[in-house]
Amino acid sequence: MESVEHEITAAPAARPGIATRPAVNLKIEGMTCASCSARVERALRKVPGVRAAAVNLATEKASVDLDDAVAPAVLIAAVEKAGYAAADATEPAVAAAAAAARRFTLPGWWPVALAAVFSVPLLVPMLAALAGIHVHIPGYLQWALATPVQFWLGARFYRAGWGAARALSGNMDLLVAIGTSAAYGLSVYLLLTHGSGQHLYFESSAVVITLVLLGKWLETRAKFQAVEAIRALQALRPDTALVRRGAVDTEVALASLRVGDMLVVRPGARVPADGVVVEGASEVDEALLTGESMPVAKSPGSRVTGGAVNGDGLLLVKTSAVGVDTALARIIRLVEDAQAVKAPIQRLVDRVAAVFVPVVLLISAITLLAWGLVSGDWQQALLNAVAVQVIACPCALGLATPTSIMAGTGVAARHGILIRDAGALETAHAVDVVVFDKTGTLTEGKPELLRLEAGDQDSVLRLAWSVQQHSDHPLARAVARAGAQRGLTPLPASDAQALPGLGVRATVDGAALYLGTARLMKQLGLTPTAAAPEGMTVAWLARANAGEAAELLGMLAFGDTVRPTSRAAVERLRALNIRCVMLTGDNAGAAAAVARAVGIDEVHAGVLPADKRALIDRLQQGGARVAMVGDGINDAPALAAADVGIAMAGGLDVAMHAAGITLMRPDPALVADAILISRRTWRKIGQNLGWAFVYNLVGVPLAAFGLLNPVIAGAAMAASSVSVVANALLLRRWRPARP
Repeated sequence: MESVEHEITAAPAARPGIATRPAVNLKIEGMTCASCSARVERALRKVPGVRAAAVNLATEKASVDLDDAVAPAVLIAAVEKAGYAAADATEPAVAAAAAAARRFTLPGWWPVALAAVFSVPLLVPMLAALAGIHVHIPGYLQWALATPVQFWLGARFYRAGWGAARALSGNMDLLVAIGTSAAYGLSVYLLLTHGSGQHLYFESSAVVITLVLLGKWLETRAKFQAVEAIRALQALRPDTALVRRGAVDTEVALASLRVGDMLVVRPGARVPADGVVVEGASEVDEALLTGESMPVAKSPGSRVTGGAVNGDGLLLVKTSAVGVDTALARIIRLVEDAQAVKAPIQRLVDRVAAVFVPVVLLISAITLLAWGLVSGDWQQALLNAVAVQVIACPCALGLATPTSIMAGTGVAARHGILIRDAGALETAHAVDVVVFDKTGTLTEGKPELLRLEAGDQDSVLRLAWSVQQHSDHPLARAVARAGAQRGLTPLPASDAQALPGLGVRATVDGAALYLGTARLMKQLGLTPTAAAPEGMTVAWLARANAGEAAELLGMLAFGDTVRPTSRAAVERLRALNIRCVMLTGDNAGAAAAVARAVGIDEVHAGVLPADKRALIDRLQQGGARVAMVGDGINDAPALAAADVGIAMAGGLDVAMHAAGITLMRPDPALVADAILISRRTWRKIGQNLGWAFVYNLVGVPLAAFGLLNPVIAGAAMAASSVSVVANALLLRRWRPARP
């Protein structure tokens, strides 16, 4: 066959950077900043058998890749030794995770409110002084108000800070604990030695803790919104299913479903699991799974996926996959994996976080000594040192990248784009060449037999069907449909073999038959005389027994339909200044016809599967940043070699391991959408990191020079983290542009 792009059925190659070895996922509790996540990573990497570990501050999860089998308890012990709590979050606990997500509630606001009740009175003298009014609160009352904030509501900072200090590390909690303790301790010392009339600084310690608590609460609320896409997917699972056993319909728990069960899906109900329609007809809404806004017609033989919403008809569905094997479970895992894996730019943040807290403590000590020795005012020196510690919170640095990744992957999933690799999301923004596979990508991939030239057409068609009767290739299915329409049946075949890039061979009725390209015919010593019809895919059938001259039996010509959105997809990419290339194993005539239809000028036809990667390599060597769009089967080497691999899923198949991005519906227009999402996400990452770095570069010197008091520093620190997360959440407003 001239189009052999689907002949290779070996498993897709693993994409570099995506772990294929044993992995464990952990839920981490107690992290507050980038220093915390870096410390947990270091602790996990020290465990024997751990190949790599990535900790996501925003999702509070750790993904651990293993060289050898390591019990989760060993990893949890390492995390606890570092000063944090951990729990096993590895599959197969998908159902439990979904239930937990539905029960998840936002953290209580009462600690923030209670801290504010104690702290606001301490601010009254300061606020009154700004209005020229003198208000005095007795020192012992100030002490009474500040103490519960410092040691009860602020106990979390001492616990986490002590854990960091014990591990000879540092984090935000340590900075807050040291800074507020210094202000609180100074106030107690002045109260006991100089009496209640002395100016005290209880408001600095109490208000800073209150503001930090407020910032963390707002930050957690924002992070909760950032994982809304995963929660929405998890909520698609119904809790129960209606199963027909015998003549009785019984409602059972979803966890008790088994492959082969007959599901009764009533109008308006969600499909409980993946399966095939056995009886009934309806339209099914798959919008939250594929991003397709229009309902899809289903009838006997149609595949349905768990989580889709049935329309007006009653369906009887035979279950084909349940639990963690369903398409919905795989989608959730892909989104979670993308949010758990660190983007390459995060390495810069990790390097900064590793030295950030020690450097801040050093600057704080220098500030204390410099102010004290130069001015002699050790009280002001201590307050300036406290301001340095409070304002230099590394939270914003730690949240800048993961929150943007979470928001970007979430909005992409809602619109039918699964990003399984954070590196792909980061890289796609710089793509300047998109290489499209032809069959099944720019075209429907469902060719029909349009022309048959042979002396005995029925005999040739029957033999061609027999040669490839066990193949799932689109052209094989077209031959089978044509044969069935003529009332033919295939003959038994043996020794069937795929000839990569050439065609197929098999023994039928004792004769060796070959069906394939003109190149294959030439290898058999034959010269096809019939001209290949323009724009069609052509296959020749030949018989070549050992010791006998090969005989040409006939020619089969197939036509494929260009997808309705292919031309618009190419035009959108060109509008983004992206060069489009078509790469196909098909003949030059068929390739040229499709290229004209979609508006692509650069075409590489007749390319063997093994040579597709070589073309990608040549483009990259020329300085191009290449995205490859293919079907994820024999395009796997090219998908893996490209800077960004984009797999065109066949409706519901989202397990394309060679690609960093999977399009959940066969729509080439999603390629431009994926690149636009990457550009928006990259812009947000840049904005957030820029804000976080500039904030510290400006704030720390201001505090060191005495231009910020601890209260203002605390407010600024809380605002920085919240603003970074809020800015990332703006990505959720993205919508694909459609004509």
